[in-house]
Amino acid sequence: MKESNKTKKPLTFRTLTKKNVWDIQENDILRMWESAEKDVEIKENILHYLNIIRTAFVVEELKDDNTLLKSKYEKLGYKVAQMNITESSKLMWAIKKRSISRVSDLTYENIQHISAAKLVEVLERNFGGGWDSLSQSIKVIIESGFDISTTTLPQTRLHKPGGMYEKKVADGYDVLEVPKGTWVEAIFVKLKPQQEKPRLTLQSKDEDDIPEDTYNLPDEDDDIMEPTDFSDEDITEENYRTTFHIDDDTDEESGDLGEYVTED
Repeated sequence: MKESNKTKKPLTFRTLTKKNVWDIQENDILRMWESAEKDVEIKENILHYLNIIRTAFVVEELKDDNTLLKSKYEKLGYKVAQMNITESSKLMWAIKKRSISRVSDLTYENIQHISAAKLVEVLERNFGGGWDSLSQSIKVIIESGFDISTTTLPQTRLHKPGGMYEKKVADGYDVLEVPKGTWVEAIFVKLKPQQEKPRLTLQSKDEDDIPEDTYNLPDEDDDIMEPTDFSDEDITEENYRTTFHIDDDTDEESGDLGEYVTED
């Protein structure tokens, strides 16, 4: 589940990701930079943070800081501000939040940062053939953040009391109606609740609770052979083995090793 706005901590460059960057606006980016201007590590990795920011924002670096150029970008909806990279290097940034107006604008990063009403608006702007007209890749992205269900009925039956349409609306779904002649396809959209990922917790145990290591101990069912004393009379041809000893040869020019083999 999402944290409430009251308890959510302000983002910084160090906590910024390609997902949560969609939660902030242009002024937040400028504020974050002002608070990080004296952070040497952030300045050294400015390209890394710019790549994250560009996931959700259009960022233009203005080499010319004249008033006319600044005014031009501001009329297009950009926020323009000077960024002090170093004392001798300063940049003028023009920043604008990326709009989500077409289905092609939808990504895994931003799909859970729009409302069901916004998704219906995006779908309505791009539709023609209904839900099946969308590519499979776009459907997968949408369904990663929303519950989707559809029905196609004659126009006269779609709003029948007690029907699917009425039940879905009562359950909190937004609806997009796509006319198909005398029939209508209804696409029901509802934001999926975000679930917290389970965290692995390690529980400490007392030494007395640690089980004894019995890995190398024999099982009760194993046959254990007792040691047996042998005498010379017990040795037969079947259990007797001849061993050989090979003397250590330190002379590289010595002959065949067989000359040094002796039989016990």
